[in-house]
Amino acid sequence: MGTRSAARQLAKRIAWTTLASMTHPMLGSTKDDLDTPALCLDLDLMEANIRHVAETCRRHNVGWRPHSKGHKSARIARTELEAGAIGITCAKLGEAEVMAAGGVRDLLIANLVVGPHKVRRLVELRRKADPIVCIDHVDQALPIHQAMVEAQLRARVLIEVDIGLHRVGVAPGEPTLALAKQLGELSGIELAGIMGYEGHLLTLEDPADKAQQIGAALNLLVGCKTLLEQNGIACPIVSCAGTGSYLYAAKHPGITELQAGGAIFMDAFYRHECQVPDLDYALTVLTTVVGRPAPERAIIDAGRKTLNIEVATPLVVGREDLRITRLSAEHGELQLDPSAQGLKIGDRLELIPGYADLTAVLHDQFYGFRGGKLTEVIPIEGRGKLT
Repeated sequence: MGTRSAARQLAKRIAWTTLASMTHPMLGSTKDDLDTPALCLDLDLMEANIRHVAETCRRHNVGWRPHSKGHKSARIARTELEAGAIGITCAKLGEAEVMAAGGVRDLLIANLVVGPHKVRRLVELRRKADPIVCIDHVDQALPIHQAMVEAQLRARVLIEVDIGLHRVGVAPGEPTLALAKQLGELSGIELAGIMGYEGHLLTLEDPADKAQQIGAALNLLVGCKTLLEQNGIACPIVSCAGTGSYLYAAKHPGITELQAGGAIFMDAFYRHECQVPDLDYALTVLTTVVGRPAPERAIIDAGRKTLNIEVATPLVVGREDLRITRLSAEHGELQLDPSAQGLKIGDRLELIPGYADLTAVLHDQFYGFRGGKLTEVIPIEGRGKLT
Protein backbone atom coordinates (compact mmCIF):
# COMPACT_ATOMS: atom_id res chain seq x y z
CA MET A 1 0.00 0.00 0.00
CA GLY A 2 2.82 2.36 0.89
CA THR A 3 4.57 1.62 -2.39
CA ARG A 4 1.39 2.23 -4.41
CA SER A 5 0.73 5.48 -2.54
CA ALA A 6 4.29 6.69 -3.22
CA ALA A 7 3.89 5.79 -6.87
CA ARG A 8 0.66 7.78 -7.09
CA GLN A 9 2.33 10.78 -5.46
CA LEU A 10 5.22 10.54 -7.91
CA ALA A 11 2.80 10.38 -10.82
CA LYS A 12 1.02 13.48 -9.54
CA ARG A 13 4.30 15.35 -9.22
CA ILE A 14 5.25 14.39 -12.76
CA ALA A 15 1.84 15.51 -14.03
CA TRP A 16 2.10 18.85 -12.23
CA THR A 17 5.66 19.33 -13.49
CA THR A 18 4.49 18.65 -17.03
CA LEU A 19 1.61 21.11 -16.63
CA ALA A 20 3.95 23.75 -15.19
CA SER A 21 6.36 23.32 -18.08
CA MET A 22 3.48 23.88 -20.49
CA THR A 23 2.47 27.06 -18.62
CA HIS A 24 5.99 28.31 -17.85
CA PRO A 25 8.55 27.32 -20.47
CA MET A 26 12.04 26.31 -19.45
CA LEU A 27 14.79 28.88 -19.04
CA GLY A 28 16.56 29.38 -22.34
CA SER A 29 13.29 29.30 -24.24
CA THR A 30 12.33 32.00 -26.73
CA LYS A 31 9.14 34.03 -26.91
CA ASP A 32 7.83 31.54 -29.45
CA ASP A 33 7.68 29.03 -26.59
CA LEU A 34 5.36 31.21 -24.48
CA ASP A 35 1.62 30.86 -24.46
CA THR A 36 -0.20 34.15 -24.87
CA PRO A 37 -0.95 36.66 -23.62
CA ALA A 38 2.32 37.00 -21.72
CA LEU A 39 4.00 39.95 -20.00
CA CYS A 40 7.59 40.10 -21.30
CA LEU A 41 10.42 42.14 -19.81
CA ASP A 42 13.67 42.89 -21.60
CA LEU A 43 16.01 42.86 -18.62
CA ASP A 44 18.87 44.57 -20.44
CA LEU A 45 16.66 47.48 -21.48
CA MET A 46 15.11 47.74 -18.01
CA GLU A 47 18.55 47.84 -16.40
CA ALA A 48 19.70 50.47 -18.91
CA ASN A 49 16.66 52.60 -17.97
CA ILE A 50 17.44 52.13 -14.28
CA ARG A 51 21.03 53.24 -14.80
CA HIS A 52 19.88 56.24 -16.84
CA VAL A 53 17.52 57.54 -14.15
CA ALA A 54 20.00 56.81 -11.36
CA GLU A 55 22.73 58.69 -13.21
CA THR A 56 20.39 61.63 -13.87
CA CYS A 57 19.71 61.86 -10.16
CA ARG A 58 23.41 61.64 -9.28
CA ARG A 59 24.24 64.32 -11.80
CA HIS A 60 21.79 66.71 -10.17
CA ASN A 61 22.68 65.63 -6.62
CA VAL A 62 19.22 64.35 -5.69
CA GLY A 63 18.30 60.96 -4.29
CA TRP A 64 16.20 58.45 -6.17
CA ARG A 65 13.49 56.58 -4.26
CA PRO A 66 11.67 54.86 -7.16
CA HIS A 67 8.04 53.95 -6.88
CA SER A 68 7.40 50.20 -6.88
CA LYS A 69 3.67 50.37 -7.69
CA GLY A 70 4.44 49.56 -11.32
CA HIS A 71 6.54 46.45 -10.77
CA LYS A 72 5.54 45.28 -7.24
CA SER A 73 8.62 43.07 -7.19
CA ALA A 74 11.29 42.92 -4.47
CA ARG A 75 13.68 41.45 -7.03
CA ILE A 76 13.36 44.53 -9.26
CA ALA A 77 13.54 46.83 -6.23
CA ARG A 78 16.87 45.30 -5.27
CA THR A 79 18.17 45.98 -8.78
CA GLU A 80 17.20 49.64 -8.36
CA LEU A 81 18.98 49.82 -5.02
CA GLU A 82 22.09 48.24 -6.49
CA ALA A 83 22.09 50.97 -9.15
CA GLY A 84 22.06 53.69 -6.50
CA ALA A 85 18.47 54.18 -5.34
CA ILE A 86 18.35 55.37 -1.71
CA GLY A 87 15.15 53.48 -0.92
CA ILE A 88 11.86 52.38 -2.43
CA THR A 89 8.46 54.08 -2.59
CA CYS A 90 5.28 52.02 -2.21
CA ALA A 91 1.66 52.89 -2.87
CA LYS A 92 0.22 50.72 -0.11
CA LEU A 93 1.24 49.23 3.22
CA GLY A 94 0.83 45.77 1.70
CA GLU A 95 3.40 46.57 -0.97
CA ALA A 96 5.82 47.77 1.70
CA GLU A 97 5.37 44.48 3.55
CA VAL A 98 6.30 42.62 0.35
CA MET A 99 9.39 44.79 -0.11
CA ALA A 100 10.47 44.29 3.50
CA ALA A 101 10.07 40.53 3.16
CA GLY A 102 12.35 40.77 0.13
CA GLY A 103 15.10 42.54 2.07
CA VAL A 104 14.30 46.20 1.33
CA ARG A 105 14.52 48.24 4.52
CA ASP A 106 14.19 51.95 3.61
CA LEU A 107 10.57 52.35 2.47
CA LEU A 108 8.32 55.32 1.82
CA ILE A 109 4.61 54.52 1.86
CA ALA A 110 3.33 57.41 -0.23
CA ASN A 111 -0.15 57.09 1.17
CA LEU A 112 -2.16 57.70 4.32
CA VAL A 113 -2.10 54.78 6.78
CA VAL A 114 -5.41 54.83 8.63
CA GLY A 115 -7.35 52.34 10.79
CA PRO A 116 -6.43 49.97 13.62
CA HIS A 117 -5.62 47.02 11.34
CA LYS A 118 -3.11 49.03 9.34
CA VAL A 119 -1.59 50.67 12.40
CA ARG A 120 -0.93 47.25 13.94
CA ARG A 121 0.67 46.11 10.68
CA LEU A 122 2.75 49.27 10.54
CA VAL A 123 4.14 48.49 14.00
CA GLU A 124 5.13 45.00 12.83
CA LEU A 125 6.67 46.45 9.67
CA ARG A 126 8.64 48.90 11.80
CA ARG A 127 10.15 45.98 13.73
CA LYS A 128 11.85 44.70 10.56
CA ALA A 129 12.25 47.80 8.37
CA ASP A 130 12.40 51.59 8.53
CA PRO A 131 9.20 52.79 6.84
CA ILE A 132 8.10 56.37 6.33
CA VAL A 133 4.38 57.16 6.14
CA CYS A 134 2.56 60.23 4.89
CA ILE A 135 0.47 62.49 7.11
CA ASP A 136 -1.79 65.38 6.16
CA HIS A 137 -3.87 65.58 9.37
CA VAL A 138 -3.02 65.09 13.01
CA ASP A 139 -5.83 62.51 13.35
CA GLN A 140 -3.80 60.17 11.16
CA ALA A 141 -0.71 60.70 13.32
CA LEU A 142 -2.19 60.16 16.78
CA PRO A 143 -2.98 56.41 16.48
CA ILE A 144 0.43 55.76 14.91
CA HIS A 145 2.13 57.71 17.69
CA GLN A 146 0.23 55.82 20.39
CA ALA A 147 0.93 52.40 18.86
CA MET A 148 4.62 53.14 18.41
CA VAL A 149 4.98 54.37 21.99
CA GLU A 150 3.32 51.20 23.28
CA ALA A 151 5.72 49.12 21.16
CA GLN A 152 8.70 51.24 22.26
CA LEU A 153 9.33 52.18 18.65
CA ARG A 154 9.35 55.34 16.57
CA ALA A 155 8.17 55.78 12.98
CA ARG A 156 9.25 58.38 10.43
CA VAL A 157 6.59 60.50 8.75
CA LEU A 158 6.44 63.01 5.92
CA ILE A 159 3.86 65.76 5.75
CA GLU A 160 2.12 65.52 2.38
CA VAL A 161 1.58 68.99 0.95
CA ASP A 162 -1.02 69.74 -1.72
CA ILE A 163 0.91 71.56 -4.46
CA GLY A 164 -1.94 71.62 -6.97
CA LEU A 165 -3.13 68.06 -7.62
CA HIS A 166 -5.94 68.53 -5.06
CA ARG A 167 -6.07 64.88 -4.10
CA VAL A 168 -4.56 64.65 -0.63
CA GLY A 169 -2.24 66.92 1.29
CA VAL A 170 -2.34 69.85 3.67
CA ALA A 171 -2.29 73.31 2.17
CA PRO A 172 1.19 74.84 1.83
CA GLY A 173 2.37 77.60 4.11
CA GLU A 174 0.94 78.15 7.57
CA PRO A 175 -1.27 75.00 7.58
CA THR A 176 1.81 72.88 6.90
CA LEU A 177 3.71 74.66 9.68
CA ALA A 178 0.80 74.18 12.11
CA LEU A 179 0.70 70.44 11.39
CA ALA A 180 4.47 70.16 11.77
CA LYS A 181 4.24 71.75 15.21
CA GLN A 182 1.53 69.27 16.23
CA LEU A 183 3.62 66.35 15.03
CA GLY A 184 6.62 67.64 16.95
CA GLU A 185 4.72 66.99 20.19
CA LEU A 186 4.29 63.27 19.43
CA SER A 187 7.17 61.14 20.68
CA GLY A 188 6.15 58.05 18.74
CA ILE A 189 6.83 59.65 15.39
CA GLU A 190 9.72 61.52 13.82
CA LEU A 191 9.02 64.24 11.27
CA ALA A 192 11.45 63.43 8.47
CA GLY A 193 10.34 66.02 5.95
CA ILE A 194 7.67 66.77 3.36
CA MET A 195 6.47 65.48 0.01
CA GLY A 196 4.24 66.67 -2.79
CA TYR A 197 3.15 65.44 -6.20
CA GLU A 198 2.89 67.61 -9.28
CA GLY A 199 0.90 64.90 -11.11
CA HIS A 200 -1.59 67.35 -12.60
CA LEU A 201 1.20 68.83 -14.75
CA LEU A 202 2.75 65.73 -16.34
CA THR A 203 0.99 65.98 -19.70
CA LEU A 204 1.39 69.69 -20.46
CA GLU A 205 2.42 69.85 -24.11
CA ASP A 206 4.57 72.97 -24.27
CA PRO A 207 7.96 72.28 -22.61
CA ALA A 208 8.40 75.90 -21.51
CA ASP A 209 4.92 76.03 -19.99
CA LYS A 210 5.49 72.64 -18.35
CA ALA A 211 8.78 73.79 -16.85
CA GLN A 212 7.21 77.00 -15.56
CA GLN A 213 4.21 75.34 -13.94
CA ILE A 214 6.17 72.47 -12.42
CA GLY A 215 8.65 75.01 -11.09
CA ALA A 216 5.85 77.02 -9.49
CA ALA A 217 4.37 73.91 -7.86
CA LEU A 218 7.73 72.79 -6.52
CA ASN A 219 8.41 76.31 -5.23
CA LEU A 220 5.37 75.82 -2.99
CA LEU A 221 6.90 72.61 -1.66
CA VAL A 222 10.39 74.02 -1.12
CA GLY A 223 8.82 77.11 0.44
CA CYS A 224 7.33 74.84 3.09
CA LYS A 225 10.78 73.46 3.87
CA THR A 226 12.09 77.00 4.29
CA LEU A 227 9.17 77.94 6.53
CA LEU A 228 9.68 74.89 8.76
CA GLU A 229 13.39 75.54 9.09
CA GLN A 230 12.80 79.20 9.90
CA ASN A 231 10.70 77.98 12.81
CA GLY A 232 13.35 75.59 14.07
CA ILE A 233 11.84 72.42 12.56
CA ALA A 234 14.24 70.20 10.64
CA CYS A 235 13.12 69.13 7.17
CA PRO A 236 15.78 66.82 5.68
CA ILE A 237 13.53 65.20 3.03
CA VAL A 238 11.74 67.07 0.24
CA SER A 239 10.30 64.35 -1.99
CA CYS A 240 8.35 64.63 -5.24
CA ALA A 241 8.18 63.74 -8.94
CA GLY A 242 6.74 61.10 -11.19
CA THR A 243 8.31 59.83 -14.39
CA GLY A 244 6.52 62.48 -16.41
CA SER A 245 8.16 65.28 -14.42
CA TYR A 246 11.42 63.87 -13.06
CA LEU A 247 13.64 65.68 -15.58
CA TYR A 248 12.22 69.00 -14.35
CA ALA A 249 12.17 68.16 -10.65
CA ALA A 250 15.76 66.87 -10.66
CA LYS A 251 16.99 70.37 -11.49
CA HIS A 252 14.81 72.22 -9.00
CA PRO A 253 16.70 73.75 -6.05
CA GLY A 254 15.70 72.36 -2.69
CA ILE A 255 14.34 69.01 -3.88
CA THR A 256 16.17 66.15 -2.16
CA GLU A 257 14.67 63.03 -3.75
CA LEU A 258 12.54 61.83 -6.66
CA GLN A 259 9.93 59.06 -6.67
CA ALA A 260 9.77 58.43 -10.43
CA GLY A 261 9.35 54.69 -10.96
CA GLY A 262 7.59 53.99 -14.25
CA ALA A 263 10.65 55.10 -16.19
CA ILE A 264 12.24 51.68 -15.75
CA PHE A 265 9.66 50.11 -18.09
CA MET A 266 8.54 53.09 -20.19
CA ASP A 267 5.22 53.02 -22.02
CA ALA A 268 3.14 54.94 -24.53
CA PHE A 269 1.80 57.34 -21.90
CA TYR A 270 5.19 58.50 -20.69
CA ARG A 271 6.69 58.70 -24.17
CA HIS A 272 3.89 60.44 -26.04
CA GLU A 273 1.71 62.13 -23.41
CA CYS A 274 4.49 63.21 -21.02
CA GLN A 275 7.26 63.66 -23.66
CA VAL A 276 9.86 61.64 -21.75
CA PRO A 277 12.85 60.94 -24.04
CA ASP A 278 15.99 58.80 -23.83
CA LEU A 279 14.42 55.68 -22.30
CA ASP A 280 13.59 52.42 -24.06
CA TYR A 281 10.45 50.32 -24.04
CA ALA A 282 11.44 47.38 -21.82
CA LEU A 283 7.96 45.95 -21.13
CA THR A 284 5.78 44.35 -23.79
CA VAL A 285 2.75 42.09 -23.97
CA LEU A 286 3.01 39.12 -26.31
CA THR A 287 -0.30 38.34 -28.00
CA THR A 288 -1.72 36.09 -30.75
CA VAL A 289 -4.05 36.95 -33.62
CA VAL A 290 -7.09 34.75 -33.04
CA GLY A 291 -9.56 36.19 -35.54
CA ARG A 292 -9.75 37.98 -38.91
CA PRO A 293 -13.41 39.00 -39.21
CA ALA A 294 -12.78 41.51 -42.01
CA PRO A 295 -9.86 42.53 -44.25
CA GLU A 296 -9.34 45.69 -42.21
CA ARG A 297 -9.84 44.11 -38.77
CA ALA A 298 -8.06 41.54 -36.62
CA ILE A 299 -8.79 40.15 -33.17
CA ILE A 300 -6.08 39.36 -30.59
CA ASP A 301 -6.22 37.40 -27.33
CA ALA A 302 -5.34 40.40 -25.15
CA GLY A 303 -8.17 42.47 -23.74
CA ARG A 304 -8.80 44.64 -20.69
CA LYS A 305 -7.81 41.81 -18.35
CA THR A 306 -4.37 41.89 -19.98
CA LEU A 307 -3.85 45.56 -20.87
CA ASN A 308 -4.89 48.97 -19.62
CA ILE A 309 -6.33 51.26 -22.28
CA GLU A 310 -7.87 54.08 -20.21
CA VAL A 311 -4.71 56.10 -19.63
CA ALA A 312 -3.20 55.61 -23.10
CA THR A 313 -3.71 53.25 -26.02
CA PRO A 314 -1.17 50.42 -26.34
CA LEU A 315 1.04 50.40 -29.44
CA VAL A 316 2.03 47.50 -31.71
CA VAL A 317 5.79 47.04 -31.74
CA GLY A 318 7.26 47.87 -35.15
CA ARG A 319 3.88 48.20 -36.86
CA GLU A 320 2.52 51.67 -37.50
CA ASP A 321 0.03 50.04 -39.89
CA LEU A 322 -1.72 48.26 -36.99
CA ARG A 323 -3.72 50.18 -34.38
CA ILE A 324 -5.66 49.01 -31.36
CA THR A 325 -9.16 50.43 -31.59
CA ARG A 326 -11.05 48.57 -28.89
CA LEU A 327 -10.53 46.23 -25.95
CA SER A 328 -13.21 44.11 -24.33
CA ALA A 329 -12.61 41.77 -21.42
CA GLU A 330 -10.58 39.12 -23.28
CA HIS A 331 -10.43 40.40 -26.86
CA GLY A 332 -8.53 43.20 -28.57
CA GLU A 333 -9.53 44.69 -31.89
CA LEU A 334 -6.97 45.97 -34.39
CA GLN A 335 -7.51 48.29 -37.35
CA LEU A 336 -5.35 47.22 -40.29
CA ASP A 337 -4.02 49.49 -43.01
CA PRO A 338 -3.91 47.95 -46.50
CA SER A 339 -0.23 47.08 -46.00
CA ALA A 340 -1.12 44.97 -42.94
CA GLN A 341 -4.01 42.99 -44.34
CA GLY A 342 -1.85 39.92 -44.88
CA LEU A 343 -1.95 39.37 -41.10
CA LYS A 344 -3.03 35.79 -40.39
CA ILE A 345 -4.70 33.89 -37.59
CA GLY A 346 -1.91 32.51 -35.43
CA ASP A 347 0.48 35.39 -36.09
CA ARG A 348 2.06 36.89 -33.00
CA LEU A 349 2.44 40.54 -32.12
CA GLU A 350 4.09 42.45 -29.29
CA LEU A 351 2.35 45.40 -27.70
CA ILE A 352 3.82 48.33 -25.82
CA PRO A 353 1.54 48.99 -22.83
CA GLY A 354 -0.37 52.24 -22.88
CA TYR A 355 0.30 52.55 -19.15
CA ALA A 356 2.63 49.99 -17.63
CA ASP A 357 1.58 50.49 -13.98
CA LEU A 358 -1.99 49.41 -14.69
CA THR A 359 -0.90 46.64 -17.07
CA ALA A 360 1.66 44.81 -14.93
CA VAL A 361 -0.79 44.56 -12.04
CA LEU A 362 -3.04 42.37 -14.20
CA HIS A 363 -0.39 39.64 -14.43
CA ASP A 364 1.20 37.14 -12.04
CA GLN A 365 4.76 37.35 -13.38
CA PHE A 366 7.21 38.99 -15.74
CA TYR A 367 8.95 36.74 -18.25
CA GLY A 368 12.48 38.14 -18.20
CA PHE A 369 14.52 37.93 -21.41
CA ARG A 370 18.12 38.66 -22.35
CA GLY A 371 19.20 38.42 -25.95
CA GLY A 372 15.90 36.81 -26.89
CA LYS A 373 16.25 34.00 -24.32
CA LEU A 374 14.15 33.51 -21.21
CA THR A 375 16.49 33.89 -18.23
CA GLU A 376 14.08 34.20 -15.31
CA VAL A 377 10.43 34.37 -14.33
CA ILE A 378 9.89 37.20 -11.86
CA PRO A 379 6.79 36.89 -9.66
CA ILE A 380 4.78 40.06 -9.11
CA GLU A 381 4.54 39.49 -5.35
CA GLY A 382 2.75 42.76 -4.62
CA ARG A 383 -0.13 42.02 -6.96
CA GLY A 384 -3.41 42.24 -5.06
CA LYS A 385 -1.83 43.96 -2.06
CA LEU A 386 -4.53 46.62 -1.86
CA THR A 387 -4.62 47.15 1.90
